[in-house]
Amino acid sequence: MLRRMALAAVLVGAWPTLLLAHHGWGSYDAKNPVTVTGKILTSQYENPHATITVQGTDKVWTVTLAPTSRMRNRGAMPELVAVGAEVSAYGYPSTADPNEMRAERITAAGKTIEMR
Repeated sequence: MLRRMALAAVLVGAWPTLLLAHHGWGSYDAKNPVTVTGKILTSQYENPHATITVQGTDKVWTVTLAPTSRMRNRGAMPELVAVGAEVSAYGYPSTADPNEMRAERITAAGKTIEMR
């Protein structure tokens, strides 16, 4: 009984952290989509979302992609978004960070993948 109560206390205490770990999409400007095209400089193919940085024509963009399970299900394996690959990402710029965007779709190696 004490073990269950202790576990419950830990989970209740961790709940705010778990909520903050995943963010909503309200901080992205869906009314002003952008397309970023360029070479991938860094790639993190991990959850909660894969992330790449892309050397665009104007600056380096951080591009938030889909969770890795969704990317794999849609054929976007790690090699598709590897460092050095050319990519075009269409999505919404962040209202909090002018160098970040959330991708709705990417095109790389002749494949277009929907992220949402």
